[in-house]
Order: sequence, then structure tokens, then C-alpha cells
Amino acid sequence: MDSSKDNILFICKNNSSRSQMAEAILNSIYGEKYNVFSGGLEPTKVNKYAIKSLKEINIDITENYSKNLDIFKNKEFKYVITLCDDGKCPYFPNAEKNIHKSFKDPNRIEGNEEDIFNEFRKCRNEIKKWIIDMIENGVI
Repeated sequence: MDSSKDNILFICKNNSSRSQMAEAILNSIYGEKYNVFSGGLEPTKVNKYAIKSLKEINIDITENYSKNLDIFKNKEFKYVITLCDDGKCPYFPNAEKNIHKSFKDPNRIEGNEEDIFNEFRKCRNEIKKWIIDMIENGVI
């Protein structure tokens, strides 16, 4: 980890989709500027559709795993960004600045494989656009 870079932590409840996608997207586009992490309160396995949707844009997270926020408790972050949409995002105290952005949880979609995958694509695209906008507008 490069100590000259700002640390950013993305959080959602399970660290299985939204926070994993945000971490990977920010790393792939602006990794030279930031140390990027993700975690959750109740980590579960990284969602296969999150993996597949990122692979579509040439980002490989097949080796990623979901992490509990406890592993970050002694680490300082410039930004902690919560991505939950149900109002139950955890608060993480070790941040200079807390940001919240609600993204619909693609894990909640019901339907066939195509419907579910399309929801993950949509979420991925929304996260990517939001990250680029945040960087270009100097918010982070």
C-alpha cells in the first residue's frame, strides 16, 4: 500500500456486489491515485453476477473475497463511502469524510438469469458513472 495515496473504503452490508464493484472500478480507473478497499458488516461470498458484469468491462475480481469491516478498524481513511439502499448502512468512524450514495441492491432482483444479470450490469454502470463524476468534479 502506497502511503502517499488517499485511502478509500467502500461499504455495503454483505460486501458481495456493490462495494466489490466500486472497489474494482475505482482501482481500474484511478488506482494510481488511491488505495481502495471494500468491506461489510455481514460478509458473504462475492456474487457471481458481480464478477461476470465486471469481466464484461475487462476487470477481473475472481480472486476477490468479501471482508468484514473489523479488519479495517485500525486503519485511517480519507473517504468512507457507503452504498446501501435500505437505510441500514454501517457507520465507520475512521474517516476524514463520510459519503453515502444509494445504489439499488442487485441481489434483490427476482427473475431469470438474464433479468438478474441485466440488473447487475445496470448497477455496475451506475457505480462507474458515479465514481467518474465524483473524481472529475473534485468530490474525492
